Amino acid sequence: MNFYLTEEQQLIRDTARRIAREVVAPRAPELDDTGIYPEDIFQVYKETGLLGLGFPEELGGSGAGIFGLALAVEEIAKVDNACALILLLTRLSTSAILKGGTDEQKQKYCAGTARGELRGAFGLTEPGAGSDSANIATRAVRKGDEYILTGTKCYISGASVADFFLVAAKTDPQAGSRGFSVFIVDRDTPGFRVGREDRKMGVHGVPTCELIFEEARVPAHNLVGRENEGFKLIMWNLNSVRPCVAARGVGTAEGAIQYAVDYARQRQTFGQPLIEHQTIQMMIAEVAMRIEASRLLTYQAALLVDEGKADREHAHFLSMAKAFATETAVEACDKALQIMGGLGYMHESLTERFYRDARQLTIVEGTSQVQRLIIARAVKDNLLNWY
Repeated sequence: MNFYLTEEQQLIRDTARRIAREVVAPRAPELDDTGIYPEDIFQVYKETGLLGLGFPEELGGSGAGIFGLALAVEEIAKVDNACALILLLTRLSTSAILKGGTDEQKQKYCAGTARGELRGAFGLTEPGAGSDSANIATRAVRKGDEYILTGTKCYISGASVADFFLVAAKTDPQAGSRGFSVFIVDRDTPGFRVGREDRKMGVHGVPTCELIFEEARVPAHNLVGRENEGFKLIMWNLNSVRPCVAARGVGTAEGAIQYAVDYARQRQTFGQPLIEHQTIQMMIAEVAMRIEASRLLTYQAALLVDEGKADREHAHFLSMAKAFATETAVEACDKALQIMGGLGYMHESLTERFYRDARQLTIVEGTSQVQRLIIARAVKDNLLNWY
């Protein structure tokens, strides 16, 4: 397996790196303090084509796939996790449509997202159902040419600015995971509204909100795929973007530890630079190893998705990347804060923001514990081909 980047992929990485340093980094502290969505940065993504990385050319994208998108997400996450999430949301809100949607749905919502004309969000989590997605309570009942949706979603990233929502609802409540359906809900749908905005620990630049369905009337042609067959689409949707969540972890880890290393080169203790102390070097080396391993897992996972292997048979590889890379981000931020000491704990330090942002990653889009269950099941079923 060859992970050397093509010229096109190098251009994606270099473009994202330049935008990260010149555009995102100067704005990141303000975004963290205010929690205001960075419309100016979204427009830069639009103008430079970053929003279309994960989409095929026939839908207005560049055809760079999840691999290309992950490269960009990693670079942006080195300076700000929220602005990296903006890129990830382009596929979190559309992967199920790309997989099972009609041509009309793809042309409207996927192409619209790729061109930066539309923004989407993904509505799965509820007050009583997060990782246990089969337990969602939102109902959808067919009435003529419409589905009537009733329920509440919570912690929905990007909801405050989204034009449409990819929403999971139960169409057959007695059938468990076989009673799911997936809908596209436009923001102006009668009976639907975006609820309160959450106060979060980190990732402030992309607000999360409630979605409230009070007998929302969704046109039947906004059903994605077939009725009661949405669970596989939801799992495909989550699996498809796990390499990009992992890329957020890789980038966050790199940014945090590099910031601490730069500080350790300058800080003098006991007559020498902090970085010359062996205990500091051991922490740096440990994180460096994990970052490189995380990157390889992430790139492998992205290639699998681009090969159409986001199914149950390959889900464990995607879970490995997501769990390992995001946990590496948390460890890297913890080590970076320890290296910087009291300064790292202060709000004016980038480490403090990195630490808060990283903690989200092991929870969202499947907790680390859920990823381990998927991996353990694969080992049990001999899917890893060890023998």
